[in-house]
Amino acid sequence: MRTTKTIISIGMAACMAASVSAQSFVTGYVYEDVNRNGKRDKKDRGVAQVCVSNGTEVVQTDAAGKYRLPVSDDCIVFVVKPAGYQAPTDEFNQPQTYYIHKPAGSPDSLHYKGVAPTGALPASVDFALHKYSEPEAFTAFIFGDTQTYTEQELEYLEKGVIAEARNTAGVSFGITLGDLVGDRLSLHLPYKQAIKQIGLPWYHVMGNHDMNYDAKEDRFSDEAFEAQFGPNSYSFSYGKAHFIVLDNILYPHPVTGNGYGGGLREDQLAFLKNDLAYVPHDHLIVVSMHIPLVDPFDNEFRDADRQTIYKLLKDYPNVLFLTAHMHLQMQNTIGKKQGVDREKPIHEYNAGAVCGDWYSGILNEKGIPVATMHDGTPAGYAFLRVDGNRYVLDYKVFGKPDGYQISLYHPKVVPHRRSTSAAIYANFFMGTREDTVEYRIDDGEWAKMRRVEEVDPAYYRYVQDWDYLERLVPGRRPSNPIICSHLWRSRIASSLPVGEHRIEVRAKDRFNRLHTAKSVYRIEN
Repeated sequence: MRTTKTIISIGMAACMAASVSAQSFVTGYVYEDVNRNGKRDKKDRGVAQVCVSNGTEVVQTDAAGKYRLPVSDDCIVFVVKPAGYQAPTDEFNQPQTYYIHKPAGSPDSLHYKGVAPTGALPASVDFALHKYSEPEAFTAFIFGDTQTYTEQELEYLEKGVIAEARNTAGVSFGITLGDLVGDRLSLHLPYKQAIKQIGLPWYHVMGNHDMNYDAKEDRFSDEAFEAQFGPNSYSFSYGKAHFIVLDNILYPHPVTGNGYGGGLREDQLAFLKNDLAYVPHDHLIVVSMHIPLVDPFDNEFRDADRQTIYKLLKDYPNVLFLTAHMHLQMQNTIGKKQGVDREKPIHEYNAGAVCGDWYSGILNEKGIPVATMHDGTPAGYAFLRVDGNRYVLDYKVFGKPDGYQISLYHPKVVPHRRSTSAAIYANFFMGTREDTVEYRIDDGEWAKMRRVEEVDPAYYRYVQDWDYLERLVPGRRPSNPIICSHLWRSRIASSLPVGEHRIEVRAKDRFNRLHTAKSVYRIEN
């Protein structure tokens, strides 16, 4: 969206503001659909104090469950699912919490079509909810970029991560953090058909590869996305956690006019402020976006917007940002040391991609690309485990046991009592700068490993092995390695007796949990 003076242009999840005299209004009810027939019957009672938004303003329903909001002819109105209720879902397990108001539909000029004309605004736009004994302790799937460019890659997604996830018990819902597909927006529907196999309510973030790139204005760049997924900026509550989803891709770039940039429009910042006004300060705030707030490689996020976000969240001590986009794994701490005025730092988890390194590399025994990411993190997905306003995060490497959290790289054999430049490397996938990683040989004393900013040597070898192949094999060459933010190093001992020796590494994460990895090497004369 573009902002010009006092006129706010609002995208998929919001309404284009107009002067008060030209505005129309939507009214309706939020009600408890007791018999779950999708209709507001006479016996269905309204639900009071439920938030409803047009993407900028947020209002609460009155004692009868009624609301009233301004709308324009390019608008999505949505209910903020409150704790203690479920929203009905469609055939793809998408929560039905929104109504699209586009009387004329999306522009016809777009290659990937958007919303068909919706016609006149109904006399009452009502939202059904189902009463639910919602626990304060729950688990959610967090998927980084699934980013399928082809039907073949959709098959990889289904046979790989989705097949594994659908057999996982104890999960309440899932979120995909953008780049659902790779520019080919006709794959949005097959993507939904794949995700529904997991059998859980699913929420979606818009990524830069989910946009109508032939749109001339930002407000039309999301037309195909909204036709399939509804609003791309919205919120919902679950237990004592409040989830906010924001489209943080500005297209065209607000400065250069070429490509895209990261940031938020004025209407989105207004929505964030208005939405937070109804959230208790002791609740956990989870913000899901695509482009990271902090990117050490290419800082795409507009700093003025970032600072505004920090100010809006100042009174909320428990804040987690979930982002993706990078096809690596990274965690950021944002607090006083980073120049942000808050007592308890914000935690940003930039999640590894489900597609890993874009479905590249050798094929595993199931015929699915290994797709290790270019910082050495294996492809996988995350679990967000919430208990009240506290949380922990776990990363699950696809196809590996839950306990596989550290990969080790070292020589298999070293010469006895001779110096060597070889080392032990530990890639702790969920590691942060603040974590402690230690190692020992056999039953010796534990010693700290040194965090280094280098490429993962195991991944570097993986790429080199590909380049030394003398004949073509199925798959695509992995990307070149980049600096890993969660890599530790220590020397490898050669002065021990000749024979086999055990290497043991342990790492304590930011949640005070211990993870271990073991390996062996030999010392020979």
